[in-house]
Amino acid sequence: MAGGTWKATKQDYLEALQDQNPWAKLGAVPAALAKAVQRPLAVELWRTMIREPYRYQVVLGPRRVGKTVALYQSIQNLMTHGVPASRLWFLRLDHPLLMHYELGGWVKSLIRNFGVPNEPLFLFLDEVNYSKNWDKWLKTFFDEQWPVRVIATSSSTAALQNRTVESGIGRWSEQFLTPYTFSEFLSLRGEHPPTPPAQPDFLQTLFATIEARDQSSLRDKILDLFLLVGGFPELLDALKATNRNDMQEAMFRSQQVLRSEAVQRVAGMDIPQAFDIKNPLILERLLYVLAGQMCGLINISTLAADLELSRATIHQYINYLEQAYLIFVLPNYSKREDNVQKQGRKVYFVDGAVRNAALQRGVSPMDDPGESGYLLENAVASHLYSLALQSGGRLYHWRNRQEEVDFVYDEGGQPLAFEVAKRPGHHLRGLRALQARYPELHNRCFLVTSESVVFAAPTEDPDGVGRIPLAAFLLAVGVQTKVALTRRLGLT
Repeated sequence: MAGGTWKATKQDYLEALQDQNPWAKLGAVPAALAKAVQRPLAVELWRTMIREPYRYQVVLGPRRVGKTVALYQSIQNLMTHGVPASRLWFLRLDHPLLMHYELGGWVKSLIRNFGVPNEPLFLFLDEVNYSKNWDKWLKTFFDEQWPVRVIATSSSTAALQNRTVESGIGRWSEQFLTPYTFSEFLSLRGEHPPTPPAQPDFLQTLFATIEARDQSSLRDKILDLFLLVGGFPELLDALKATNRNDMQEAMFRSQQVLRSEAVQRVAGMDIPQAFDIKNPLILERLLYVLAGQMCGLINISTLAADLELSRATIHQYINYLEQAYLIFVLPNYSKREDNVQKQGRKVYFVDGAVRNAALQRGVSPMDDPGESGYLLENAVASHLYSLALQSGGRLYHWRNRQEEVDFVYDEGGQPLAFEVAKRPGHHLRGLRALQARYPELHNRCFLVTSESVVFAAPTEDPDGVGRIPLAAFLLAVGVQTKVALTRRLGLT
């Protein structure tokens, strides 16, 4: 060191690589890195690296949702199926030593030092967007048939906005890792309630769920806990608390980490760097305002006035927050695309835990019926959003004057409608009005309730509206999301 400046040596780079790849010496991925419970993506992702023909995979999703863990689990799965540790290389590309050199240089060095003739290296590139020209290098690896196969991650599409779009066509596929579904949440707790067998489409899965009429998963306290802590692993440690005071303290600690990493870092660093935003505090303020309006219609004019920004800037910032997987907005359902874009949009969070962390709510929502109702609606929205990401479907709300329906999910021109409520006596005016406007939705509408164990198929009701309890519905969405994920990965 001279004059306060430190310069990395070759040995420093070698040690950084060794530290990131401990299985080369240990013969297995440490349990602290590859968690025992694997999410559906991790269960299947490694298979994409050994099939023919193959594509690279880029995994997108919010911060702190488990993308890096999925990479470690994929490495362990490959080792379990006979791939030597010497061919498995993990590179954390936001590492201070790795991020300053182009990806091609690192890969060329790995091939030169560890490559085996006629055998590819398996590369796991964490936070690939931190590597300069990453997309051009992936294109080069693929087109020039470098002996590598690749899975990469990034915390947002916003961070990838400078990539050359055509680079990925035919070369890699984008996969999505969203927060834990209710069924995954139960698995983490060691609970495995019966679920309907996978069906070809979502409607058939719902009918199978209703026909089974299983009530084993309808325990209010577990469902309430899921609505509070959501699907972020960061908050799951709070479940170990034995009383309310301990849970309150654990929840605040977890929410502080989630707020810092998944909210403030994204709004204050990731998005501003990707889009050159001069005042990131305004973006963060907008997120907090939207957190207070979760499940409501977005009023662009009011937001613009309150934040002293133009309407165009508000639209742009909301789009950035969507690309970072913090929120998503639902347009109004219509068969005509021009009408879809003209109507009001509703805002939801990718997980209620993000909203709770942003507002530092602790366990308070458990005591507020209104707030818990919003978390209930957001849970349904986030599950359907995850399904839509995997299936290529689209999710809407519907509103016509005084009548409204919470969600319309449309996959392949076969829409389904869902109204969410606490009690089974909730009115059906919105669903009836929707069916009157779109007769094809008859027998394709459902009332989803949290305080009922009533199961009924739409065909059993004169209004063409089925009934299904919330927990059973969330499990059904989880089943269908797994089916869609497998299809998206190109696996059978």
